[in-house]
Amino acid sequence: MKKTKGILIIIGGDLSLPSEANGSEDMGNGTMHETEAEIITTFCRSLPGKTSRIEIIPTASEVPEKSSQRYVQAFENLGQTNVGVLDIRTREEAQAEDTVARTREAEGFLFTGGNQLRLTTLLGGTEFLSVLLDRFRQEPVVIAGTSAGAMCMSDTMIYEGSSHEALRKGEVKFSSGFGILDNVIIDTHFVKRGRIGRLFQAVAQNPASLGIGLGEDTGLLITKGDVQEAIGSGLIIVVDGANIRHTNMASISEGELISIENLNVHVMIPGDKYILSEHKFIPAQSE
Repeated sequence: MKKTKGILIIIGGDLSLPSEANGSEDMGNGTMHETEAEIITTFCRSLPGKTSRIEIIPTASEVPEKSSQRYVQAFENLGQTNVGVLDIRTREEAQAEDTVARTREAEGFLFTGGNQLRLTTLLGGTEFLSVLLDRFRQEPVVIAGTSAGAMCMSDTMIYEGSSHEALRKGEVKFSSGFGILDNVIIDTHFVKRGRIGRLFQAVAQNPASLGIGLGEDTGLLITKGDVQEAIGSGLIIVVDGANIRHTNMASISEGELISIENLNVHVMIPGDKYILSEHKFIPAQSE
């Protein structure tokens, strides 16, 4: 496990954001409810201060202006005064001097949802991503991604696959992700869209990787590239294939049913932790 100085927040989608009415942490009695917009608030608290530069990257979205504007507004409602949008739509723009300069200067980055293949095909192998990865390893920058923006953070990425046929070989399609997080495969909108089968196949095919299924408005706060804490309002499913004793993945043909023995599954609620390098679950109440 590679140790990093950066902080990563991966989010399952449908992120709760502060409205103008409560963004000043005022709900009539002077305080915001503790679960209101917890994830985006955690992102802001992980930054050095209110003037820290934040760049929103809506590359995954088909409507980047609309997608980015809601986050700009959310950050402003939380008092962040230095927010920009890195609207990268081509590989050429990802290599541009201005893009790279802004990537070197920002202290927080948020990738919106959309299509994860847009992110990897447009940004993979570019100077933008190279600088971002290097800074994440060596500096305490904060990177967050929601939905597609979360799925691309791993080294192996799911980009396609139906839920109801997910335990037939070949139904789930994989590609290379950004590699910000090692030995992990991420799926999002997990509980609502019934994607447990997708993650079972992903881990059976890549048993050295931990499967992480993120519920909506739910995320993992990951520090040192290893310590993962559940935050937000929902559930996280962790699928660990380290102890698999049998799977027929190598012997069956495309479309046939997958058999897996001794696949370990954990259910995390907010406050629970998982130490990736140790395959260790730490319940919130044990601390």
